[in-house]
Amino acid sequence: MNNRISAASIAAAIGVCVAYAGPAQAEEKAHQSVADDDGALCLTFGPQSPRDISKVDGINPVVFGLAPPRTEMELCNIHTHTNAEHKGPGYSVFVSDGEHGGYACNETGSLSEAELEPLEGEFHGVAPGDTIEVHWVHTTCTAEPGPGLGSCVPEGCENPVLRVEAQTFLVVNDRYALDFMDMVSVKHGGGYFQPGVIPSNTGTPVVYLGSTTGPSYNQSQCSPAKVTWSVRPQCAKVDIATVHEWAEMGNVFEEDHSHGVRQLVTAPELLSSID
Repeated sequence: MNNRISAASIAAAIGVCVAYAGPAQAEEKAHQSVADDDGALCLTFGPQSPRDISKVDGINPVVFGLAPPRTEMELCNIHTHTNAEHKGPGYSVFVSDGEHGGYACNETGSLSEAELEPLEGEFHGVAPGDTIEVHWVHTTCTAEPGPGLGSCVPEGCENPVLRVEAQTFLVVNDRYALDFMDMVSVKHGGGYFQPGVIPSNTGTPVVYLGSTTGPSYNQSQCSPAKVTWSVRPQCAKVDIATVHEWAEMGNVFEEDHSHGVRQLVTAPELLSSID
């Protein structure tokens, strides 16, 4: 694959496509190699995402440099997925192999009735008891926060470097839980657009080389984008009322719903090795 990647080609490739605990048979089906069902693994691409961050093995030969720290990059997009796309120590409960499958936070089954009390609002695809994975996308392009991942690769920016900071949340009806608005606010400091808050008490982030995600990709249809991921291993609780507030007040990302998931990438040939 040519190492020179245009902004237009990445933008075309990384657009985000817009019941609890499935049976063991469904998990087995989701985890089997796509080569068995849909054809050969897409071996000409670089390492893929999402993955089980507790497993460090991978044999994909494509290696690229880690992105700079997020504080030296522009925050260009924030969006959510229902459920978690990654699998981690704190979110290891398999939901299903569907578009809104993925993994749920381990504490989901122990929530109180009050935490599960329904609350309607303007943000769709999320309810109390659901798990969401939030992605703060950063770019080395000269860019401003905006809708879609195309905002991260504006025209004229060649060979952009991308970083995604990821945190998984358990959505609850509890005003004492984390305020989502704190985490999706945008500030401008140190010369870069930056998120207001990303939780710092959910474990040391696992950093690895991967790709973009979303339900349009699988193990035979891969993403060509090269992304440095920083994925926190534990869940945190977030208040559903503040998630709805994000949509009700309007946001520069034009987000009003949670997106689908790409099923876990398990083939070692499609995974990078984690140091």
